[in-house]
Amino acid sequence: MNRFDALVKELFDELEELVKRPESGADLSERGVNSSLVLLAVQGLRAYLNGDAKTAADDLGTVADEISARHSERTRRERGIS
Repeated sequence: MNRFDALVKELFDELEELVKRPESGADLSERGVNSSLVLLAVQGLRAYLNGDAKTAADDLGTVADEISARHSERTRRERGIS
């Protein structure tokens, strides 16, 4: 493993640990951010940086779809549309 790969692994391992902490989940939730989606995004970006474009596309596509759906739902609720 070269230096870049080692640093990426260390960075993403730390980021995953941070997101998995209960206090982080609470803070993210207060912002309307789903920690499971954050973890999936981290995994997708990690896959992309490791050259696994298919996994990255799948994971990041899922994250994008979920965020878009949740945003649309929130917007409908705010506007009183069912």
